[in-house]
Order: sequence, then structure tokens, then C-alpha cells
Amino acid sequence: MTDVTAGLLGILALFLLMVLRTPVAFAMLLVGFFGYWGLSGYRSASAMLLTESYSAVSSYSLIVVPMFVLLGNIASAAGYSRGLFDAANAWVGRMRGGLASASVLGCAAFSAVSGSSVATAVTLGKVALPEMRRLGYADSLATGSVAAGGTLGFLIPPSTGFVLYAILTEESIGRLFMAGILPGILLAVLFMAVIWLVATLDPAAGPQGPRVTWAERIRVSSQAWPLFGVILVSIGGIYLGVFTPVEASGIGAGLVILMALVQRKLDRAGFTAAILDTLKTSAMLYMVVIGANVLNPFLAITHIPATLGAELQTLGLGPYGTLVVILLAYVVLGMFMDGLSMLVITIPIVFPVITGFGFDPIWFGVVAVIVIEMGMITPPVGMNVFVVRGVAGPDVALTTVFRGVAPFLLAMIAGLLLIIAFPAIATFIPDTMFG
Repeated sequence: MTDVTAGLLGILALFLLMVLRTPVAFAMLLVGFFGYWGLSGYRSASAMLLTESYSAVSSYSLIVVPMFVLLGNIASAAGYSRGLFDAANAWVGRMRGGLASASVLGCAAFSAVSGSSVATAVTLGKVALPEMRRLGYADSLATGSVAAGGTLGFLIPPSTGFVLYAILTEESIGRLFMAGILPGILLAVLFMAVIWLVATLDPAAGPQGPRVTWAERIRVSSQAWPLFGVILVSIGGIYLGVFTPVEASGIGAGLVILMALVQRKLDRAGFTAAILDTLKTSAMLYMVVIGANVLNPFLAITHIPATLGAELQTLGLGPYGTLVVILLAYVVLGMFMDGLSMLVITIPIVFPVITGFGFDPIWFGVVAVIVIEMGMITPPVGMNVFVVRGVAGPDVALTTVFRGVAPFLLAMIAGLLLIIAFPAIATFIPDTMFG
């Protein structure tokens, strides 16, 4: 059996284990360890398992994950997400579909402290969906806007997707965080344009809200300024070079905890629940990183990435033709796999191909994350769709939510094409900042 054949069998075994509902971290561990054992022997496989597991969990850069997850959980437990939504509604609620647009803006703002797509969708869904239902919004528009807005949590820094991508490719977390800002704003604007168009074509789907005076807007916005301040300090500090992403995560988490305690918005039960949720999420992400670190050496000795790159080059599709093939593969995988699983399994395989064709690795990180975001709202898996449907209640059909996210999916495709056509949308800020 050739090394390439062993690698293909390993990938097939990986997908089979996931079909059998084996957690992706343990599926990668099993395939990586036993595959390496079969090709290099037990002693080499045991040494690889120990060294790769230790190097994965001892990575200083990985500290940003539990810190930013804690930041988002504390902000949610303290009710700061409500302030973000109310502030956004005060400014855009008067527009057609204004409450849905406020949901998107609230998701974008909460993404800057959460880093998680599902957490963003759940947190803002609990606040926005009852309000939209009370005002007579169509279920499809209400749930679609929250599910789509939630995907911004995977793109707008601090994104867990960017952290994993950086660890897998050894790229700069700071550059990736900065690269996600303009694409995140672009997608938020496109989502709001979709909401306005849907509400214009069907005014009953997204009625206008009442007029709000400037004094009321300022009053409501002032309630959200403490959390905005944390966002500006953490993300702005990275941009200005005052501190690193790891330091920013600790400072942000510390500030939001202190702020919640001073304002008496966090009791013992809420704080305990936030800590436990952070531990669970962080443990899951750390196990995924360990699994990826064990799988990667197996893929390397099978020469799968090099063979794939050579085969794609023989097709004569050119750089952008090859990129299209890779992105289409991501779209198909996104119908059956969650985002983190797609990222850790595919990046070690496709990254050498992408860099071999001369594409900017930071730019491709943004493109890959957006395509993975699309998988979060496409059937049959669509993690955000299931989460939002659970928040909306059993009287909202799953097909209603999928119908609601369809126009937002088109907006994401349009945004992706713009970033491919104009790479500076993703690279301008990191290139300006880091030179």
C-alpha cells in the first residue's frame, strides 16, 4: 500500500467516524495516531502523540480562546447584549425592517466580544425574536436575520475560526483579526440591504418602528457604551499595537467582569454559569486543536497535500479556477459538517495548495471563514438555523427559518465575490497596521 493510498483511507475513515457520530476531536486523534502507527511504527506514533498534544495545549496564542469566550459569556450573563440591541434599534428601528436590521447590528457588535457564531445567534435571538414577533414581523425575516447575523461571530474579531486558522497555518492572529473587520462590516451592510429589500417588497413582513428622538437615542446608546468601551479597548489596542491579541483577550475579560460587578449586573449564579460554560467551550476547542495536531503529521507523511496540489495543477485550471474548486468543495462539506470541523480537517490539506498558487494566506483565511459561515445557514445541517429555531419556539417550522436565510445566503455570496475581486477589503487594515 502506498503512502497516498493510506492517506486516502485515513480521510475516508475520518468521515466514517464522524458519520457514526464520533466527536471530531476524537475522530482526528484516532485516525492520526493509528495511521501514523501503520506507516511509522508504534514507538514513533506514541512519541508523536505526546509531543503534538503537549505543543497544542501549551501554545501561548491559544489563551485568547478561553479569555474571549469568557468575555462573551460574562457580557451575556450581565445583560449587556440587551443594551447593544436597544441602541441599534434606536438608530435604525425607523427603517423598513428596522428591528431586523437592529438584530444584525446587535449581532455584529456582540461578535466583537463573543467570537462564536452560535453564542451570538442564541444571545441576540433571545432578545430580538420576541420583540419582532410582538411587532408582527414575518417569522422567516425575523429568524433569518438573526441566524445570518449570528454568522458574523465567526468573522468579526475575536473569531475562534481565525484563532484555529492561525494555529494550523502559523499565521499571525493579530493580522487575521484585523483582516476580519472590513469584511464583517461589509456583510453586515449587505444583510441590512437584504432586510430593507424584503421589507420593501412585503411591508407586512418588516413594519417600521416608531420615531425616536435624538435625546432618546443618546440615552439608550449611553447604556451600551460600557461594552462598546471594552470592544474599543481590546480591538483598538491590538490595532494601535498597545498590546498583543493574547493580552487584549485578558484585558477585555477583566474589564467586563469588573464592569459587571461594579454595576451589580452579575450575581454569583450568573458568574458561576459563565465560568462553567467557558470551561466547556474551551475544553472542546482545545481537544479539537489536539486532534488536528495529531492528524496533521499523518497527512504530512502520506503526502496528501502535495499530491493534491500536483493533481490540481495538472488540471490546468489556473489559480482562480483552483480556488473555485476548493470553495465549491467547502460549500458541499458545509452542508454536512460544522464550521470548526471543516476548518481543522481541510486547512492542512488545502493551505499548501493555496500558498503554492501565490494567494495571500491572510486573505484566504477570510475567504475560507466566510465560506464556512455560509455552511452555518445552509441545509441540511445549518447549525445557526437549528439554534435560532430552538430559540424561536416549536411553532416556527424549520423550513421557515431556511426560507428566511435564503436571501442572506445570496448576500454572503455577493460579499465573497467582492472580497475575491478586491482582496484589499481583507488585507488593507492588516497591511496598513503591520506594514
